[in-house]
Amino acid sequence: MGLPQSSIDSGTKGPDTEALIRRIASGDQSALAALYDETGRHVFGLVLRVLNDRSAAEEVLLDVYTQVWRQAALYDSKRGAPLAWIMTIARSRAIDRLRSGRQDQQRSEPLEAASGTDTMAASPEEATVTSERQRLVRSALAALPPEQREVIELAYYFGLSHSEIAARLGQPLGTVKTRTRMGMMRLRELLKPIIGEEL
Repeated sequence: MGLPQSSIDSGTKGPDTEALIRRIASGDQSALAALYDETGRHVFGLVLRVLNDRSAAEEVLLDVYTQVWRQAALYDSKRGAPLAWIMTIARSRAIDRLRSGRQDQQRSEPLEAASGTDTMAASPEEATVTSERQRLVRSALAALPPEQREVIELAYYFGLSHSEIAARLGQPLGTVKTRTRMGMMRLRELLKPIIGEEL
């Protein structure tokens, strides 16, 4: 399912892309945006071929570059070109998402059947935890720059795709994706001490 080796190698072994990885490893967010601009089209194409679902592919794409952000220090140029490394991450995340979707589908019928029973009702303790988490998420959202908060709210509260957000705001699609990506990375950092890695 991956790209031909020639297209993976072409233009990806030069110092620029590897330099971007090194800058990302040192915490440079602008380098991540530049790397996305350079490689995102190839990565999205692979993920979309695996999932055959544009919305899911966009979500996985965000996960891929979040993983790149976290693991940039582990990249070793001796083991392959930067794009090959990113494509390996992308293929793994896409396959994980595909398997997860199948498992969710298999579980959905029993869950729907049980949804009307008393056992599904939240206990007071669970309701308190949920309420506290919602408050923390709202607080973390409020800490974001307004332009990042706006795109995330449109995506998650109104269910708009990146393209729909771009059209609504009159912004380039790439700008919307970058703001979403940076905002989500910041949210993960803000919420990590509270809810760990589950985000």
